Amino acid sequence: MILRRVLALPSWHGQVRVLAGEAGVDGPLQTVRPALDASGTPGEAELVVLVRPLDADWRVDTLLRRCADAGAAGVLLPGPEPLTASRLLADRLSVPLLTSTADPLELLVDARMLLAAPDLDRATAVLATHRAVGERLLPPEEVVTVLRRLTRVPVAVLDDRGGLLAGELTGAARVRVSEPVPQRVDLDDGGVLLAHPAVLPRPSVWLAAELGERDAPRADVVAATLAVAAGAVQRWLLANRLELERDARSRSALLGDLLRPESEPGADLRRRAADAGWRLGGWHVGLRIGVPAEVDTVARTQEVIRALRAESVDAVAVEHGEGWTGWVTFDQEPTAQRVRTLSARLRAVHRSLRRTLDADLGVGRPHPHPDGLAATVAEATDAARLAATRQETGHFLHVDQLGMAQLLLEWTRTDTFDPAARALLAPLNSAPGDLIRTLAVYLDAESSLAETATVLGVHRNTVAARVARIEQLLDIDLSRPDERLALHLAARAVILARP
Repeated sequence: MILRRVLALPSWHGQVRVLAGEAGVDGPLQTVRPALDASGTPGEAELVVLVRPLDADWRVDTLLRRCADAGAAGVLLPGPEPLTASRLLADRLSVPLLTSTADPLELLVDARMLLAAPDLDRATAVLATHRAVGERLLPPEEVVTVLRRLTRVPVAVLDDRGGLLAGELTGAARVRVSEPVPQRVDLDDGGVLLAHPAVLPRPSVWLAAELGERDAPRADVVAATLAVAAGAVQRWLLANRLELERDARSRSALLGDLLRPESEPGADLRRRAADAGWRLGGWHVGLRIGVPAEVDTVARTQEVIRALRAESVDAVAVEHGEGWTGWVTFDQEPTAQRVRTLSARLRAVHRSLRRTLDADLGVGRPHPHPDGLAATVAEATDAARLAATRQETGHFLHVDQLGMAQLLLEWTRTDTFDPAARALLAPLNSAPGDLIRTLAVYLDAESSLAETATVLGVHRNTVAARVARIEQLLDIDLSRPDERLALHLAARAVILARP
């Protein structure tokens, strides 16, 4: 064992200071011996603990020289600190000179216990952690508080992207959250970063601790306490998940009832909406956030709510299918300027969400009363469907910006349109290059070769060659409005039908 490991003991931490001879704290330590004075010869790898202060600094110097000659581990002095000359001597001899105002015999006993039973420290810490967290449901904030008190090091709870959920940690970004195993990361300052996953079945949350250079020798002890406390975090997450899913099912069912094509919601439905804090009166502007099917919408609802609040958007957001359905309610019919301001804020929300989510966002127009809520949500859903195929708009669309495209989308939903669209564009399927997507983007860009090239990430000459090839294969003239409209609708329908 090394002296630094003893210095990391909880009873020594903060009670014992290294005055000088720091270079020797990583030297071997085999025994700890009490001494009444500077007489006697220290043993090799032995820490001399004086039980009372020495009456002269020259005696400290004498003891330091004897320790250096014998290869001792160091000297612990109680009471007042020695003169600067003794410290300089300890540095020159590389003999650790320690001082403490605590009871030296208690420190000695704890050090001897560690030397005699090295695993006892870890077992004691594990037992203390188990007693502290027990079988109770503790939120992450309380778990962090318990661990900080027991380990005396910074502790934090991290999410599945390394962000802080509770506590403070300067090296949180060093945790490799993609690897669901306990981790140890050596820091540049000599410290250690420890992380233990709370698996649910995937590591959605991590419990991490940051040990400084002096605490690093106790990394095995702290790692064991993290493993115990991770179980407490997991229990809380499971209980919280059950509650979130129950609430999500309730909200989703209520939303489904509100969106049913009925003339007027009944008293029971209005009461349920009021209990949920949803306003049915006033003017509503719907929004729809679509995400891939694999996204856990229940777990990420709070992320959506935080993004809305960050842009001062007071909106309802409900887990609904593959994404979230929501709306903003105004007391009176909003002016065009207020709608544009809301749209700009929702675009900022969308940009924020797309940092971590492959999300499409659509916004409806203002509609009044409960039946208007269903109408604006339907418009927002249509806009989100269109946004999913429009990279050029940043996958964000507001119905007011769509104009005729909203009406055309309704036409493409007939049972006969999809087969006709596929048959019309069939000659393009076997040609090299994605000619159908090129056609759609080209018509979206109002026949601009430069803009089409930017969206597709190709040279404008490539776009020109593809457009010429499309006209040749389909035997059409893209300068004719009627043919452009038919092809635009067909291309949109085929692209939307793709997986």
